[in-house]
Amino acid sequence: MASTVEEGGVRAAMASLDQALKQGQLTADAAKNVRVWLTEPCYAEYAPQVVEHIQLGKWKALDDVFWTIIPFGTGGRRGKMYPIGSNAINDRTIGESAQGLADYVKRAQTGPLSCAIAYDTRHRSREFAELCAEILVAAGFQIYFLDGYRSTPELSVAVRVKHCSCGIMVTASHNPPSDNAVKAYWSTGGQLLPPHDKGVIDAVGQVRDIERVPFAEAVKSGRVVYCQQEIDQAYWGGVQAQGTPGPRDLKVIFSPLHGVGASSVLPVLSAAGFSDVELFALHAEPSGDFPNVPGHVSNPENPRVFDAIIERAQSTGADLVMATDPDADRLGAATPVTRGGAWQTFTGNQIGVLLVDYVLENRKRSGGLTPQHYIVKTLVTSEMIRRIADSYGVRTVGDLQVGFKWIGGVIDEQGPERFLFGAEESHGYLTGTYARDKDAAVGALLLAELAAKVKAAGQTLHEKLDSLFWQHGCHQEGAFNLTMPGAAGMDDMRRLMSRLREAPPQKIGGLKLRSARDYQTLRVIAPDGSTKPFEGPQGDMVICDLAAEGNFVAIRPSGTEPKVKFYLFTYEPAEQLANLEDTKAELQSRLAAFEKDLRAFATAAN
Repeated sequence: MASTVEEGGVRAAMASLDQALKQGQLTADAAKNVRVWLTEPCYAEYAPQVVEHIQLGKWKALDDVFWTIIPFGTGGRRGKMYPIGSNAINDRTIGESAQGLADYVKRAQTGPLSCAIAYDTRHRSREFAELCAEILVAAGFQIYFLDGYRSTPELSVAVRVKHCSCGIMVTASHNPPSDNAVKAYWSTGGQLLPPHDKGVIDAVGQVRDIERVPFAEAVKSGRVVYCQQEIDQAYWGGVQAQGTPGPRDLKVIFSPLHGVGASSVLPVLSAAGFSDVELFALHAEPSGDFPNVPGHVSNPENPRVFDAIIERAQSTGADLVMATDPDADRLGAATPVTRGGAWQTFTGNQIGVLLVDYVLENRKRSGGLTPQHYIVKTLVTSEMIRRIADSYGVRTVGDLQVGFKWIGGVIDEQGPERFLFGAEESHGYLTGTYARDKDAAVGALLLAELAAKVKAAGQTLHEKLDSLFWQHGCHQEGAFNLTMPGAAGMDDMRRLMSRLREAPPQKIGGLKLRSARDYQTLRVIAPDGSTKPFEGPQGDMVICDLAAEGNFVAIRPSGTEPKVKFYLFTYEPAEQLANLEDTKAELQSRLAAFEKDLRAFATAAN
């Protein structure tokens, strides 16, 4: 319990807590978790702040940060930063994450223990990285620390190069400035996979006491070793090895969106011979506020982040603009649609399509393709990628749940020597075997090479994409999210997913439902309500297959944010194409109809 001096304050706080619960100012789950933080010894240092919140009547704030225990998901823990609370990112929840990871690794692995740690430009990222190091040192780990802002894929490389037991990356990816997170990595350099993900989750939930060794003391004793120069060279070398000789006449503008991308993309492009690369000044400053990005959310999936970059490109005659998210594992891009024409961004699926064709074409030219080679994608990534792979005679492993960690796992399961390319719709790409997570730097290198190649042939990347549509059929994809915060939002998400499973919509965008695949129960639901089993990766997702071939929608709750994500897919076979622009417009109208109907379905469900 809190110290004797504070016991009276704690008793009064508990009485106020009971009264707030009776008056409906606090949910029952929040009150339960607040009591734990007021009474259990392991939370004693936070009790004064909890008492202060109660004395000031900050019930809304308390409910927000205590209504649940922030989950340590299969990748890590992510959320809004707040100094107290079981449902917030703070010293305690970060500390529990590091301690739980250490506890599990010590049980699961033998031999010397070590952990690589890196961090991005977000608020408190360095502080949380040092906290994790202090805890793992106390648990007996040797720490390899990347001193300075570095990318998530470089952390993956550090784990592999230093043969670490595990790794920790402090980043909340493309979330708002209010958020932060820790992502946990296994000895493969990939994110946690079964059974280790559940093992770490269970261990985090059992943490009570957290031991620490002061960071400065750990550095002085050699238990924390700075290794960024060694890892930089290994990482850059791994990315550069994926390049192909060819044209380099290309003017590029690159934006790190106030994140770490300049530490990865710029050195790689320079070493590959791209000498005309401009760092976009407005987004160059490393800053957790992301001050010059629309909405202060540095997400290259959002076309709005490119507005100012494209304006600069038009004034300077640039050929290609690229941007990375704060931890530089996602890549976005834009080019003119035609030479000298209007600019347009690419979706994550479109970049994946361009890159997979480029990689396979290069491998075919070198004579290195066999039917045993494979590419990897998730269930919600464009099927055009599979069709391109089929045309080159290579396999596609595409029956994967959302998350690049599953792609990383396939690389090790099926053999890295036969791995060609991995892609996910949320702008994540990888080729080569140097890492086990998506990497914006390798994506930027390949896209710049392809852009220079098509420029030399008198094309733009958009025109190259059109040529692939003519060959493999026109694919148009879309996505939207419905945000559902807090305890009420969690209930809304459950109701929506339950309705999808019990009574999926019979028609979406004018197309009849053929069947719905429920990946939670692994059953196919027919329009008449009958079901039958199917084989697939289990997860909280429903895919509705529609009457027209290649047209479907996928719905799933996000694993990292309080939202439900909707993925929309349309397709017209190549043999049925007459006017490509008319087909694109028709499919875009279909996507809009999909979205309208799904929004109405979600509203009706709640």
